[in-house]
Amino acid sequence: MWKGKKFRKGSFGLFLTEIIAILFAVLFFGIPFYFVMINSMKSSEEAAIMNLAIPRSFHIIENYLEVLTMNEGIVLQAFLNSTFITIFSVMILIIVCSMAGFILERRKGLAKKLNYVILVGLMIPPAIVPTIWVLQSLGIFKTIQGIILLESALHFSFACLLYTAFVATIPKELDEAAFIDGCGPIQLFFRVVFPLLKPVTSTIIVLSSIQIYNDFENMLYFFPGAENATVQLTLYNFTGIYGTSYHLLFADVLLISIPPLILFIFFNKKIVAGMTAGAVKG
Repeated sequence: MWKGKKFRKGSFGLFLTEIIAILFAVLFFGIPFYFVMINSMKSSEEAAIMNLAIPRSFHIIENYLEVLTMNEGIVLQAFLNSTFITIFSVMILIIVCSMAGFILERRKGLAKKLNYVILVGLMIPPAIVPTIWVLQSLGIFKTIQGIILLESALHFSFACLLYTAFVATIPKELDEAAFIDGCGPIQLFFRVVFPLLKPVTSTIIVLSSIQIYNDFENMLYFFPGAENATVQLTLYNFTGIYGTSYHLLFADVLLISIPPLILFIFFNKKIVAGMTAGAVKG
């Protein structure tokens, strides 16, 4: 009887926790999403009021078509730019950081010297003017290859630390067995070690993709120009000195939020698995 009461008490506590979690999710995610979605369907006059009321008349097709065709399709061009930057930045992160994490974990002496340098990359933000000067000196300021290298460098420390922690869970005996079978260092990494890094690689793909895709500050400072528009900078197209087209602004916000939202929904379990995989060794 006592065990049954304890079980029911635990079940009630779990049920209460789930209810509270659902309420918080609705409060902090559901209501803002509904607010953006419903105002993106209104006329300019109704959207200017900015409330949660259902519009008197829906303008879904008109609003979204106007957003997609404004300024010769700058939103579509911005989406292509952001997608291209995100894909290649994440590819560089995966290749470079996985190899760096493997070396730092296997060579403890080298890791002690470099870990502090990597941690500095997490703690100290980049200086804008010196970074622009470096990019200009290399001839890659306001170029897509320059912003790709910059985004890769800014996210290097976090990805490298994740890979280093995960490699610690891979037994060194696998390295020795691979060397006995005739593998060289490159074959060892790409044929034996790298396939085992899938959980943390999935985590880095999702987190880095969302951060780079939604980056506003770095794109504004280091990738300026109308031809270099990215998805976050397109929000400026709907604001002006004398007024703001809120119905178009909200439609643009909803459009640029769809890709990272889909990515997060499909890979959210892999994010948790990759973040905690290297927490305990053994």
